[in-house]
Amino acid sequence: MPKVKANGIELFYDERGDAGAPVILLIMGLGTQMIAWPDAFCDGLAAAGYRVIRYDNRDIGLSTTLDGATAINPLVAMIMARFGMAFPLAYSLNDMAADAVALLDALSIARAHIVGASMGGMIAQLVAAGWPDRVLTLTSIMSSSGRRGLPGPTPRLRKRLLAKRPANPSRAEAIAAGVDILSLISYPDPGRNPDAFATMAAAAFDRGYNPMGVRRQLLAIVADGSRVDRLKTIRAPTLMIHGGADPLVPAAHGQDAAKIVPGAKLVILPEMAHDLPPSQIPRMVALIAEHCAAQQS
Repeated sequence: MPKVKANGIELFYDERGDAGAPVILLIMGLGTQMIAWPDAFCDGLAAAGYRVIRYDNRDIGLSTTLDGATAINPLVAMIMARFGMAFPLAYSLNDMAADAVALLDALSIARAHIVGASMGGMIAQLVAAGWPDRVLTLTSIMSSSGRRGLPGPTPRLRKRLLAKRPANPSRAEAIAAGVDILSLISYPDPGRNPDAFATMAAAAFDRGYNPMGVRRQLLAIVADGSRVDRLKTIRAPTLMIHGGADPLVPAAHGQDAAKIVPGAKLVILPEMAHDLPPSQIPRMVALIAEHCAAQQS
């Protein structure tokens, strides 16, 4: 599984499927490594006839980490952003979109179907808006336009997200915290292995634990603000998928974004929260594969 130089950094990626097939590029969310794209999801898209590429965003996993780069307190940044004040950034969300395009360049891929989840959906939106000639279709999963006034996380989840965490947690503490968050944001899917959250949290910690990278990514989201005007310019065929039970980015965000992007199709999955539930993967694979195929026919 290689790294490539792209946009001045190194991005770690893997791929599966026929090398000559149309490409689906998967972009994962805030503080989340590419391994969060389930194998069943990736294999399903590959079996549908696609070359499926997933990668670690900058500052996470095995891609370049910007150790020592500026990272102010996100709460301070949110207050500053609300009053229209700029704050120092290590990089922007648009820089992360440029990373995705640079990865395509490095792999000699002219155009791709772009699929993003959560923050990855925001990045995918920016790719579609800023580099329209590189995008065959856009699929934005459990994401948002960033419009001010949309509902935020549930009170229970907000309290947990704002809770103070150990500055230097042990492996066991970090895994326990990961399990806690995953349990709060995910749908109680009967098809999920009881140990799935612990397995994922352990794999993420062992592969690359970088809480300051997560902070810098969050700051990029805060600084990006509303993407409404940019979403209005998207011309790629667009599919929005959102969980009806999402406690972090409520379904109203998907409904809002789908109204903004011209011609966008919205699918709300009632048995999905802010996750990719095992029982919903076959449906999601079918939706995305059909969406991509329609553009190719």
